[in-house]
Amino acid sequence: MAGIDWEEAFCGEGNNCFRIGTDSEGNAYIAVAGQEEHPLTDSREALRSLILEIKAGKADHLL
Repeated sequence: MAGIDWEEAFCGEGNNCFRIGTDSEGNAYIAVAGQEEHPLTDSREALRSLILEIKAGKADHLL
């Protein structure tokens, strides 16, 4: 996808790698590394909220 500025991949154990990107229109993207053509898309504010909630431990029950 053109116009997305992708960050370096964040990798967990094994091959669990994700990439986060943004564009100039205020959108944020999350994709499995190597599958950037199929990202989950939302606003930068939604991405910020997701990251803050994860950092606060609100997704720990999924681990």
